Amino acid sequence: MKLQTSGRLAWQIDLGPALKGIRRRTRTAVTVLGIVALAVTGVAALAFPAQAAAPTVVSLTFDDGNADQMTAAQIMNNVGIDGTFYITSGVINTTNYLTVANLQGLAANGHEIAGHTVTHPDLVTLPSDEATRQVCNDRVNLTNWGFAVTSFAYPFASSNAAVEGIVKNCGYNSGRGLGDIQTRFSCAGCPLAETIPPANAYNTRAPDQVDNTWSLADLQRSVTQAESVGGWIQLTFHHIAASSADPLNVTPTVFQQFATWLKGRPATTTVKTVNQVIGGTVKPAVSGPAVPPQPTSGNLVKNPGLETMVNGVPQCWQAGGYGTNTRTLTTVSPGRTGSVAGRVVVSGYVDGDAKWLQSLDLGGCSPTATPGHTYALGAWYKSTANTQFALYYRTGLGSWVYWTSSPWFGPATTFQRASWTTPALPSGASGISFGLNLFSNGTLITDDYEMTDTASSTPPPPPPAAGTNLVQNASLETAGTGSAPQCWQTAGYGSNTASFSTVSTARTGTKAERLVMSNYVNGDAKLLQTLDSGSCAPPAVAGHTYSLRAWYTSTTVTQFAVYYRNSAGAWVYWTSSPWFAAVGSYTQASFTTPALPSGATAISFGLNLFRNGTLVTDDYAMYDTIGAPSL
Repeated sequence: MKLQTSGRLAWQIDLGPALKGIRRRTRTAVTVLGIVALAVTGVAALAFPAQAAAPTVVSLTFDDGNADQMTAAQIMNNVGIDGTFYITSGVINTTNYLTVANLQGLAANGHEIAGHTVTHPDLVTLPSDEATRQVCNDRVNLTNWGFAVTSFAYPFASSNAAVEGIVKNCGYNSGRGLGDIQTRFSCAGCPLAETIPPANAYNTRAPDQVDNTWSLADLQRSVTQAESVGGWIQLTFHHIAASSADPLNVTPTVFQQFATWLKGRPATTTVKTVNQVIGGTVKPAVSGPAVPPQPTSGNLVKNPGLETMVNGVPQCWQAGGYGTNTRTLTTVSPGRTGSVAGRVVVSGYVDGDAKWLQSLDLGGCSPTATPGHTYALGAWYKSTANTQFALYYRTGLGSWVYWTSSPWFGPATTFQRASWTTPALPSGASGISFGLNLFSNGTLITDDYEMTDTASSTPPPPPPAAGTNLVQNASLETAGTGSAPQCWQTAGYGSNTASFSTVSTARTGTKAERLVMSNYVNGDAKLLQTLDSGSCAPPAVAGHTYSLRAWYTSTTVTQFAVYYRNSAGAWVYWTSSPWFAAVGSYTQASFTTPALPSGATAISFGLNLFRNGTLVTDDYAMYDTIGAPSL
């Protein structure tokens, strides 16, 4: 099933910006939202009935708690109508979202404060206890801030009978879906309005969410068609801004025109909050179940092979991404192991990324983590473009914050393992979510994720004896699971075109690696020992110096580029050797490093190209200078 990534999730996770999410219609296929704005049509150009045919109620609802919704609130205050604000409590008091003071101001002016979960996950894809925590604890948070909370909206409009039961048991009087009322955009043949009372108060029907393809005429038509039959129409807004990169936006001008027009409808059409329509008592707040103790050893990722599917999505996983690009997230079969893998396809890339992530939740799915600890991450992938781990951590009530990203892993035509060890987890963090991403046009398939606490991992083996070549697969003879030899990866940066291939013109054995650089503007390209947590990268001792060697032929100058893994597990650029001249037959390049910095635990190095040309390399070596063999 295609996951659409047109709507924004309920928090601003910064990799720069925000994660994107889907808006799924309840029990139906995903509704594809366009993003081409239509011209606003004036009221005079419409032929609306002069008199409403039947009593009609309109509810203006606002999802997620975005800060620019205060613009809509001010317009409604001026016009004299009230709205319902569905709040994701985990993001309140964070950048680009409402504050508790904002919510108190809304309530004081007659607007309804309602629930929308703590962190905005797809509830259907979560285990029951985690879904219950999300729904109940959101209501507890809002109640503790002083609000009477009776109404709920399903994130992504995703629900089933079990989730509806959770909403009821958490003390809500209603739950709103989306996409089950007819508009010109979708759901032809659906009712023109919800009934009062609804047939199912825990799955009330509403049109698709309003986005920037809706004109003033479309908003008005949703009301007049409801007036033709009578009943209830709920309109769902996200952003009210003069300009926004998010397609789920309506300009203040259009919203002002619509609110003014709505206030002037016949007396048989009224504007009410959702609570005013549904009614019922305010029930006591009920806390969700506590997060059970989580394992501290072994693989901490739940459903690591993505095999357990719920409603077409791997359980405990969600689609994520941000920026300007077209991203499609699906599952494919078979996986590297089992029958499922995750696929990400990006096209029309301008900026941002796309990835599968462990659910950004309260702990039922996302791996629990301890501040100050470092974590070894792993995943198997195939990709037509560079990929990297993108990492987030949970803090506070349930806010998720962008943390860091790993070095790049090169394209691979067959499954290859990416591995990396994180820096120390910051103070106050309680969980981690991570995934391999695409940050350019391409296709990425991932499977078999791993995360282990390095404090509980098997200690590394003792360093090799002096005089041992520390480079694994030094002659590049053993093929890897991707395009690079085993324990090697391609790397580079800048503006240039780099092409890597295995060739038979080896110095020893049958394989060497060829790099061709063209269209050079800046940067470099090289083959490196895998920048991992220790299984491939040569181990090294802080304070020691190392003799680096490799055989090469080249049409232009080359040099060693050298990196080290620091005490936090991150790979950083260290130094480069002097240049080695262009040569037509195999020649050995050699360089002795400075003393390895304090805290460093491993080295990765390779001969590079930093201009147009062709480089062939073979027979790499790295020796601790204590006992290193002579050249």
